[in-house]
Order: sequence, then structure tokens, then C-alpha cells
Amino acid sequence: MGLFNSQFSSAVEWEEYRSDVIFWKWPGTEIKKGSKLILRAGQDAIFMYNGVIEGVFTDEGTFDIESDIIPFLTTLRSFRFGFNTPLRAEVLFINTKEFTQKWGTRNPIALPVAGLPGGMPIRSFGTYSYRVSNAQTLIDKIAGIKQQFTTEDVSERVVSVLDSLLMRAISTQGKDMFNLQANAPEIGAAVKEDLDMQLVKIGLTVTDFQIQSVSYPEKIAEMQEKAAAASMVSDTDHYTRVQMAESMGKQGTAGDAASSMAGMAMGMAMAGQMASQMTGPAAGQNGTAGGAGNGTYPKFCPNCGQPTNGSRFCPNCGQKLA
Repeated sequence: MGLFNSQFSSAVEWEEYRSDVIFWKWPGTEIKKGSKLILRAGQDAIFMYNGVIEGVFTDEGTFDIESDIIPFLTTLRSFRFGFNTPLRAEVLFINTKEFTQKWGTRNPIALPVAGLPGGMPIRSFGTYSYRVSNAQTLIDKIAGIKQQFTTEDVSERVVSVLDSLLMRAISTQGKDMFNLQANAPEIGAAVKEDLDMQLVKIGLTVTDFQIQSVSYPEKIAEMQEKAAAASMVSDTDHYTRVQMAESMGKQGTAGDAASSMAGMAMGMAMAGQMASQMTGPAAGQNGTAGGAGNGTYPKFCPNCGQPTNGSRFCPNCGQKLA
């Protein structure tokens, strides 16, 4: 972080600037004549005397303790340095930039869902951002017991409360428990507000909270995939009819139209085969899919896709339809 050395000419540097440090205390206590304060961009230096903040310096640069700093300290303006009378004070360096960290649920969150005893366990991950909003609070709550405070310390606090905050936000904001990703912005906004109320207690404010992914148990995910596939197959016949009509409208010649019709017929044949595999022979026997049980027959041959016109046998390939 910033350098503060009572014997600056020796070029002894303190710990190199680290992007994960939120604040750290200058390890010395005696500041002698000739000392210099060095501040980098995104840093504040806070001088404390007898536990009271004497001055806050926010501009980057190099400052001489006698000429640039003491005149601006509240109760120490009349202090005069001597070689053997060092000033005893604390200096804290605050990182004022915005921090962004990743988060993930520590354990699966069991969401209450009707018909699922014990709830539905989900996992989620994303990112959150924060910055120092109140240096005085940060000093009062943290600096008194720590030499430095890092993003890892913040992460421990966030993880300890995140699961419960996420569950509460999903319960109030999630409209569909099986499609939470669609409600991620609303859920994230609710978590951000609640998490900010937790971190403001130590002088931090949450500036952003993003949910990047929500994952379900493997069996639930398989059921969703099967339901989506069944829905797609049921809509295939309608889709091919629409495509055929659009293609015929765009063709300029009878030959092109015939070619398009042939392509659509092939598509319909594939759709018929898929539907036949999905329903199985038993469905055809009871009349729910094959149609023979109630005296009706498929409109299209499941073998070649040719219109059947209500016939018992396909007029194109001879496939038995009953």
C-alpha cells in the first residue's frame, strides 16, 4: 500500500501494494522528522492520535510530515519536531476502489416445493461488488482488532449469511421454482439490498450483486430436458405446415414449389417417425395416438409422411394404419 518510513533515505519499503487489501495499519508508531507519506491512486491515509482521527489525506503523491501533514492535523498543528522527540501516532491506509468477488452457495439450498418432501435442493453462483463507504465505521469495528483487513475477510462474512439471504429472496421474488434463471435479476436485486444491510455495519456498501447460474439436481434437470423434447415433438406437425406454407409463398416456379413440397414431406415423415417412437404401439391400440380404437386413422402416414385421407392403408407406401 502507501509507504510511510521514518528513515526514508534507507529506501526500506513496506509490503508491496496488494489488490486484495482493504485497509492496513502502518506497523510503526513513532514518526520522526524527515518522514514522508506516499499515497497511490485509490488510497486514503488516516492519521490517528490517542484513538481519535486527526486527519484524512486522499490526494495521491508524496508529502513531507513537517510541511505538508502536521499543519492539517486537528490537535497537532502546534507540534514541533525535534530529532529526539518523535510523534507517536497511528496511520491507516484505506483502499477506496471497488472490489469484485465471486460467490457460490456453501451448501445446496432446499427450496419449498409442493410435492417434494424436504424441498428442492439447488446451487447457485455469481459475483458481487462493494467498496468502503464509511472509514470511521470500518476503523471502529475492524481496525481495533486487526492489523489489516482483506477481501478474504469480507468473503467469510458474506458466505456466512448468503445462503439464508438467497433462500429468502428466491421465496419472495422467484415466480417459477423450476425456472429461477429467468428471475435472476429480481432475485439478485433483493439479495443485494439485504447483503448491503449486513456489510454497512462494518463500513462497506454493496454496489452490485449478480446471479450467473442456478443449477438443479441431476434428476430434475433430466426431467426438464424430457419435457422440453416432448413439447418440441408435439409442435413438429404445426411447425412443418407453417414452413411449407411460407416456402410455397416464396417460390417463383412450379418446379421450385414441387421441390419444396418434397422437402416438407420428408420433414413430415421424420416427424411421424418421432411421434411413433414417443407414443409406442400401445398408444395406437387404445386410440390415444394410433386412432384405430376410436375408428379414426392418422392424417399422415408415420412411415413416409404421405396424407392418408382417412384410409386404412397408406396410398403411397402401403403401410397399414389400423
